[in-house]
Amino acid sequence: MCSKKVVNCPTCKKQVIYSTENPHRPFCSDRCRLIDLGQWLTESYRIESSDEQASTGNNLDKLGNAEEE
Repeated sequence: MCSKKVVNCPTCKKQVIYSTENPHRPFCSDRCRLIDLGQWLTESYRIESSDEQASTGNNLDKLGNAEEE
């Protein structure tokens, strides 16, 4: 017996079968795939690098020192 894996589309949350038969996997459609791509291209989704985390931490340290003065 072969059961197919069902996942939620990352964009619209609709349940879709995750298989090679779905050319848009893990998305339900080309539309949802392109919406997700647009989010990455406009930098709505971001993965912070260690440099960005360090600079954010340094800025917070400076704010903390300014409040103490």
